[in-house]
Amino acid sequence: MASQQKNVGILAIEIYFPPTCVQQETMEAHDGVSKGKYTIGLGQDCMAFCTEVEDVISMSLTAVTSLLEKYGIDPKQIGRLEVGSETVIDKSKSIKTFLMQIFEESENTDIEGVDSTNACYGGTAALFNCVNWVESNSWDGRYGLVVCTDSAVYAEGPARPTGGAAAIAMLIGPDAPIAFESKIRGSYMSHVYDFYKPNLASEYPVVDGKLSQTCYLMALDSCYNRFCNKYEKLEGKQFSVADGDYFVFHSPYNKLVQKSFARLLFNDFSRNASSVGEAVKEKLAPFSNLTGDESYQSRDLEKATQQVAKPLYDAKVQPATLVPKQIGNMYTASLYAAFVSLIHNKHASLAGQRVVMFSYGSGLSATMFSFQIREGQHPFCLSNIATVMNVGGKLKSRHEFPPEKFVETMKVMEHRYGAKDFVTSKDCSLLSPGTYYLTEVDSMYRRFYAKKTCEDGSVANGH
Repeated sequence: MASQQKNVGILAIEIYFPPTCVQQETMEAHDGVSKGKYTIGLGQDCMAFCTEVEDVISMSLTAVTSLLEKYGIDPKQIGRLEVGSETVIDKSKSIKTFLMQIFEESENTDIEGVDSTNACYGGTAALFNCVNWVESNSWDGRYGLVVCTDSAVYAEGPARPTGGAAAIAMLIGPDAPIAFESKIRGSYMSHVYDFYKPNLASEYPVVDGKLSQTCYLMALDSCYNRFCNKYEKLEGKQFSVADGDYFVFHSPYNKLVQKSFARLLFNDFSRNASSVGEAVKEKLAPFSNLTGDESYQSRDLEKATQQVAKPLYDAKVQPATLVPKQIGNMYTASLYAAFVSLIHNKHASLAGQRVVMFSYGSGLSATMFSFQIREGQHPFCLSNIATVMNVGGKLKSRHEFPPEKFVETMKVMEHRYGAKDFVTSKDCSLLSPGTYYLTEVDSMYRRFYAKKTCEDGSVANGH
């Protein structure tokens, strides 16, 4: 059976993000920082956040239900469900178990998989598990389903504007329009304290920002070199930036994505790749003798590489930056939200293209892998995926909060984290019909959700 499964990958995608957001420009003024610190310095436009009625479970319920309904998938057709998240709701009970309520209604309790956790990498681990399952002898002919869900929040200070929130659901199976190149994959795993959450009483991480950026670029270098080596062994020819039509990066903030793509060009230069032109060689020649450590710290190299990479960045990376710039860092969902941006912007011309993906999770786990994009059969074709996701419509229909209201909301969420015996306001006026929301956490910490069914705010009791 395993050998029969061709073009295993992503058949369909759905994205959900909260309708509540704050403009980074207004945050700059509110925080008293220099104009452009968040918008130019970080490269971010806007940040989504959960209010007291939304969390990673409600967002996941919404994304999964929406995907199944819009594609007409019978819940009995799902055989594996994997969740990637680093937002701890419970130290024992996985988010996947909450989602089982959707399937229990259809009497489908025969679904493998649980949660994967390691910072922003959990979604990629979950995706690989599902793809490997479909490609294996264990596959029973049903679909896999991957959910990436996170609410990224930070304590007041310089890291706060790098928050965000979203959930993404992906349907996995053979003959997919977004097919994995499974044999071309490069990973890098290491033990580092760059970003971690040791305090279980708080949702906020401990962050070493400078180290985290260095770790990201170091992992990128290693993954790219391993990816190139595997490609060269398989294809018998050199790989360079020229061989990828689009590049999609995990995006804590857009400025790091710009640096990362420029770094790949520097790698091509260092490897003496044939695609590197004379003008680029001339610009980067002064940096050819830098050690690895020196190259990570060199501002001059950073500027020079970004300058020479700019035309290629605009063509190969920029189309995948819309959602991360508008929503912020979504942790496990971040890389896939960037990929969603690419489908939104380029779905009409993606068939036949190779998309290179870079996934990074602090602590540290990273992988570079790639997709081959195919035409796909309706409803699993790129134009329909783009229509169903309706990214433009979802972004336009958001509600902007003033920074003061955002800070006030963060205080409520901080107070509620790990708490029990409370009822939320149940205010779902800003939510679209079909959205799940948190109604209460009882005295035994059990969480209850409802689904908004009508525009007038009436609800159906639910999960």
